[in-house]
Amino acid sequence: MSQAVLESETDRRQLQAIISGLSDGVLLVEMDKTIIWANDAALAMHGVDKVEELGADSGEYASRFALRYRNGHALTKKQYPINRVAAGETFSDMVVEVRPMDDEDKHWVHRVRSMTLKGGTGEPELLVLIMTDATEWASAEQRFERTFNANPAPAVICRLSDLRYIKVNTGFLEMTGYSREQVIGRSVYEVDVLENAERKDLAVQRLNDGLTIPQMQADLGLPDGSNKLVIVAGQPLDINEEDCMLFSFMDLEPRRKIEAALRQSEERFAKAFRLTPVPTLVCSADLRHVVEVNEAFLNTTGFSAEEVTGRSLKEIDFLEGRKTCDQLFEALEKSGRIEGMDLKVSRKDGDIIDCVASADTVSIQGATCYLLVLMDITERKRSEAELVGALEEVMQDASWFTRTLIDKLANARSVKRPELPSTSLVDLTAREKDVLGLICEGLADKEIAARLSLAPNTVRNHVATMYSKLGLHSRSEAIIWARQRALFTTDKRK
Repeated sequence: MSQAVLESETDRRQLQAIISGLSDGVLLVEMDKTIIWANDAALAMHGVDKVEELGADSGEYASRFALRYRNGHALTKKQYPINRVAAGETFSDMVVEVRPMDDEDKHWVHRVRSMTLKGGTGEPELLVLIMTDATEWASAEQRFERTFNANPAPAVICRLSDLRYIKVNTGFLEMTGYSREQVIGRSVYEVDVLENAERKDLAVQRLNDGLTIPQMQADLGLPDGSNKLVIVAGQPLDINEEDCMLFSFMDLEPRRKIEAALRQSEERFAKAFRLTPVPTLVCSADLRHVVEVNEAFLNTTGFSAEEVTGRSLKEIDFLEGRKTCDQLFEALEKSGRIEGMDLKVSRKDGDIIDCVASADTVSIQGATCYLLVLMDITERKRSEAELVGALEEVMQDASWFTRTLIDKLANARSVKRPELPSTSLVDLTAREKDVLGLICEGLADKEIAARLSLAPNTVRNHVATMYSKLGLHSRSEAIIWARQRALFTTDKRK
């Protein structure tokens, strides 16, 4: 054996002795791609005990182990690390997944870097592959990837070295309408997640310094040109030994729409409350303090807004009778609403008003309140009393009435508070109103037909339709219906 060969063999044995105990795996390959030696770490990273189990050369190695990139794409034989280093390539951080062909359940992740050893002549003499076991790292990264993608909170990750996005989850894509291709690889200036942020200068400074970005509101630009209100925050983190920033978001758009709808609803309620001609007030449920009153209430009671707003109903004392007031609120506390409760309201000047009260429970700015509506029926009661008095006078001398008419008058007198039909005069056509007016004058169908230049049958049809709309059955009921509502009261004396 020549001296040169001996020295070479001695150098290799010394090299093998030096690297045999390293935690990194080391694989030595001849220039013809023959695998000649591997340390224990390299063998363990392939799940074998002897170097022969790796294969005699690169071809056998490829037949025994399948290699894939981290994205799942299989390596061709030319892309295997042994073939790349034999072709003269140099690489420092090649990450591959290694699986035995005979056991797909086993796998390891290697970080591989290459080295070429040269002899005394300066020519390449030995190829070296140095492998680091990255299986645990890859498993942790995979768990992070799954967690990141499954997280319903929208999020993106940008690399701090060039401020370009490297990861985006489904939540962000669904919230914004961006596609993955429109985000990955783009810079934070192209997809500006800090656009119109309330503290944008602070956020940009923290981003440049790689520091935590506190939560703040921002208008996130969308691909269709519109904006979405969000809460954005940034958290620095390390991915693949690179400094990155994780941006997470909370979508405030649904809340903004709800708040806008609530404001519109409150505005509509306020307008309806102010403009309704019926006396109405709102009081708190707990202390019974008046929160708001409308103009109709002030006009009806004679109080000013300053005299009632913020004061308790007990202080104002406009509801006649302490017992009645207690009954009102006991009913509200029990059922949350009341309908058609008779009340007497005391005006500021001392006059008493007859009212029918209806009330319901409402929530105003999160506080439980009662909405109280007071229908002034003083005139109606006066009209009813006058009607009953007139009927009693007539029935004092009823010898010229038929028995049927006397019974009807008696029934009418006994009804002190008739339930009026819900239909009003506005539900009648103009011609039906004319016919009703002439009925109240005491005209018969033929006389009405002559007055209105109509056929008698047409008049009868109008009368029948009017009865149906008003829930009436006779001329006398029609006259009483109109009298109760103070209709057609012009004096018709001849």
